[in-house]
Parts: sequence; structure tokens; C-alpha cells
Amino acid sequence: MKKTLLALLTASVMHTALAAPVTPVREVDRIVAVVNKNVITWQELQTRVNDAIKQLEAQKVAPPARDVLERQVLEQMITEEVQLQYAASGGLKIDDEAVDQAVANLAKQNKLSEAGLKAQLAKDGITMDRLRGDIRRELTIARLRDSEVASKVSVSDNEVEQALKSAQSANRTEYHLASILVAVPERADAKQIDALSQKVHKAQAELAAGQPFAKVSAAYSDAPNALKGGDMGWRPATSLPPEFVQMLEQMKTGADTDVIRTQQGFFIFKLVDKRSGGAPMMVEQYHPRHILIRTNEAVSESDAKARIDQVRDRIMRGAKFADMAKLYSEDGSNAKGGDLGWVNLGDLVPEFEKAMVSLPIGQVSQPVRTPFGWHLILVEGKRNQDVSSDHEKMAVKQQIRARKMEQAYTDWVRQLRDSAFVEEHLDEK
Repeated sequence: MKKTLLALLTASVMHTALAAPVTPVREVDRIVAVVNKNVITWQELQTRVNDAIKQLEAQKVAPPARDVLERQVLEQMITEEVQLQYAASGGLKIDDEAVDQAVANLAKQNKLSEAGLKAQLAKDGITMDRLRGDIRRELTIARLRDSEVASKVSVSDNEVEQALKSAQSANRTEYHLASILVAVPERADAKQIDALSQKVHKAQAELAAGQPFAKVSAAYSDAPNALKGGDMGWRPATSLPPEFVQMLEQMKTGADTDVIRTQQGFFIFKLVDKRSGGAPMMVEQYHPRHILIRTNEAVSESDAKARIDQVRDRIMRGAKFADMAKLYSEDGSNAKGGDLGWVNLGDLVPEFEKAMVSLPIGQVSQPVRTPFGWHLILVEGKRNQDVSSDHEKMAVKQQIRARKMEQAYTDWVRQLRDSAFVEEHLDEK
């Protein structure tokens, strides 16, 4: 009986197989990386790879081979994931209002209504839910960077003076640079360092063979700007190490440096262009005071908002802004009544500046959310100032801070990545 039943089942299966139409084979989703307790899937990776290809093509950069790009993008996703998990563990969340504002800003930048933006996204195969998810991720990482790195980086007047007094201060040249970074883990052994050295020299060989710098950067660089062709923008000579400036001065525009070993890893730089700096300039300046209530593990978003509302209510009922800043502000300016002095546009975070420039002189703002917490802002004055004599000093300070932030953030992310449990399964089929 059993044999007869087995035969009947076998015949039935064969008949069904023969009768069924042939359908294309679809690759099911699979795990390509495990990051601590979360996973990254093949489909998620492919979505991001397709985005990267579009981004590179928009910059007129030929993408590297897809398998190379997959590995680059996967590493970027792993690095993002460990940061997002760190943010979640610390209670850092981006509320819907912040995402709504970012979506509205994106629509405005593209001269579209929100409905028009949604229609444009649909043409590109992107849903509004996905856009909001991408924005939330980017805002989370940006706020994490500000809280973990930016708020802890400072530049002393002495550092600026030393830079200005150095021999290179006479050099007002600005350099447009691009870079390739092959990062070396903090506790890398000799075998790892040798493998990474071979990787950067392979990138160098491709450059020597005529491959575009941007394409090689996308294929090899571990820096956050890898998929932007490694573009670093313009850097004044005063913000760069003197020996590096000397090397750049001897290079022709469009040339690449040799491999340079630093604490972060192996670098190759490209001198994209250079120009004379130091031109006179007029800037719009504001004189704000502020009160800051920070959010952290002990103070929730709603608690911080309630506290800043209470402080504002006291000011509206007659309390002096400076007195309230001394009592309640959680910022180094509290001793001066929240006085930030005269500031230029670009000195402060965008959310703060947007509220500041829209305020009438002497009027207290509504609570303003920035990566540092909740603020009240009072603008005491506004002026157009000829800052030609101060421009170099301000530029040097900003560039020193930017360089220190970039290095501190890279080091912090590397340590976070090295401490995470990561398993890659990209090559498994």
C-alpha cells in the first residue's frame, strides 16, 4: 500500500512539474550582514547601491563595478547601523515634526509643493515613506555627530594665533582637494596593516593607469565623502599642516599625492584646483543671547520642552532674559547672561540661525530645537560689518575647527565600528 501511494504521489508531482509553466527564478531576500542584534538584507543593500549609482551618475562619475560598489555601500551601511544603534541606546530620537520640516525644505529647494515632490519621487520609484525614513536616518546621524563630537570640539585663540604667526600665514592660497582614505583600525595588527597598504596601493595603481579619481574614491575610500568622489571642498593654506602646503605648492593642478600614512590610515589627495584668497568682504552680523535646555538620558524631549516653555513664560511676565539665562541655561554663555556676542551667518547651526534672522530686534523667540536641545533666542542687534581685517582669523578658526571635528568624528566612528559585533555574508549565496 505504501509503495503504491508513493508511486501515485511521485507521478502526481512529475505531472504537475511537466504541466506547470516555466517561471523566472527570483532571488529571495537574504542576510548580507549582522550588526550586533540587527541585520542588513540583500534587498536593502541593492536599494542603496542603486541610489549610489544614481548619485555618482548625477555627478558625471562612472560607477565602479557593481560588486565593488556593493562592498563599499555595505560597509557604509554597517557604519551607519552602529551609529543608529548607539543613538537608540542613548534615547536619541528624531520626532515627526523635524522630518516634516526637512521634507518641506526639500520640496522648497526643488521649487515643488509637497504633492509635487511626492509625484517626482514616484517617477523615480521612491515612496514618501522611504524618503521620510532616509531623512530620519540622516538627521539622527547628524544630531549624533553634533552631540558626541561637535559639542566637544573647541578651538582656542592661541591655536588661531599660532596658525596666523606661522610662516604659512603669508600664503593666502586656497586649495580645492579630494581624497581617498583607506582606514586602519585602531588595534590593527601587522597583517591587517599590510593588507590595507596593498589596498591603497592598488587604488594608486588605478589612478596611475588613468582611472578618474572620483571613480577610484567610490571604489576604495572609507571616508564619508567616498560616493561624492572624495571631494573635500576648498581649504585655505592656513588651515593645513605647513609640510602639506609645501607639497601642494610643488604640485600641478590635477595631480595626485603619493600615499600618505596618518593616524587614521592611508590617504591619497588630489589637487583639484587652487586660487588666491584673502579678498575683502562685507558680512551680516547678529548679536544674539540664548537660553539652552539640553536633552539627554535623564531629560526627555517633552521635559526639556516643558522647562523651556516655563522659562519663556517667566520672561514674558517680566523677568530679564539675561537673569533667566544665568539661572537656567545649560551652556557656557550662561555666566554672561547667554550673550553670544557678534556672530556671522554660518557660525551657528542652521536651526538656530533660521530663527535668529527672522526675529525682530528685542523680541524673544518661540522655543527653537537644535541638535543641542531647546533654545530661547533674543537678538539685541544687527549690522553689516566690513570684516576684511578679521576674515583671515575667522576663516582659520572655522577651518581648524572643521579639521578637528572631521578627525574626531572619524576616530569616534572607527572606535564605535571596531567595538561592534559584525558578521558579513555578502559573498555567501
